[in-house]
Amino acid sequence: MKMEELVQITLRQVFEDDSIMFDRSRLAGGLTNYNYIMDIKGTEYVVRQPGGMTNLMIDRRIEKVNNALASELGINSECVYFDDVSGIKISVSIKNSRNIAQADPNSFANLRAVSDVMKKVHSSDKNFPNSFDWLAELNKYEQIIQELNGGFFQDYTELKELLLDYMQKNVKKLSSLPCHNDTVPENFILDDNGRTYLVDWEYSGMNDPSWDVAAYILESKLMPESIDFLLKEYYGGYPDIDEVAKIKGFMAAQDLLWMVWAMIRHYSGDDFLDYCLIRYERFRKNIKAITESKDYGLAEMVNN
Repeated sequence: MKMEELVQITLRQVFEDDSIMFDRSRLAGGLTNYNYIMDIKGTEYVVRQPGGMTNLMIDRRIEKVNNALASELGINSECVYFDDVSGIKISVSIKNSRNIAQADPNSFANLRAVSDVMKKVHSSDKNFPNSFDWLAELNKYEQIIQELNGGFFQDYTELKELLLDYMQKNVKKLSSLPCHNDTVPENFILDDNGRTYLVDWEYSGMNDPSWDVAAYILESKLMPESIDFLLKEYYGGYPDIDEVAKIKGFMAAQDLLWMVWAMIRHYSGDDFLDYCLIRYERFRKNIKAITESKDYGLAEMVNN
């Protein structure tokens, strides 16, 4: 059965209405999945159609648990249905909202909101039952590509070794705290009452919180003054040289990790080749630069 058909059957069962048609006319974004806004009986919902091969990359049982824990923190959208086998999820759409990518990820007010939400997650006593280990994830993705008979860039192994060497030498004093691990600006939602939400907990797990900080900087392509503001806001002052080195390592690791993730989508038939190339070129540039010079700044790393 095609996923679109399964989503339609699910909608009819959940809302007990055989006349409901899965409406994909209002795309709400997403890279891992396809999210659609539907008006059902006067309420707007976000209906998630899982993307191709995500069943191999994401443990939906863990995601369901973590999604519920995030809801207990009061920062997640209201979930009314979650199938931990198919990955289909139905959530109440947050009224009169827009994501921070739309609202301006560089705004100091938005950066303060992002920092506050991340600190709320990272300081939570509601520990996730799993750990997010970027290298373990990378190895898993590489194995999937090999099973798909896919290939890697010619200098992939060489550059990966550069990254591993950098991480071994510079990334120390790792913490293990609840983390979202996919803090792109599109996942931070603002409503018209000034409340900030953080949605899409697929990659969540225990990790070092600087991973989330690094992800927001990289994915938002923050301006230099915005990077400085976020760091001071989150850490309570500009972080020391070791913490900055860790953030640099995480930024490089994220470009490599999500590039390989996108290669899986590419080899499974989705149009992700340009995304792969952009992330890999930035990874190639950055890993060489941070290996050669400690003075290479965070702001330089966000540029393609």
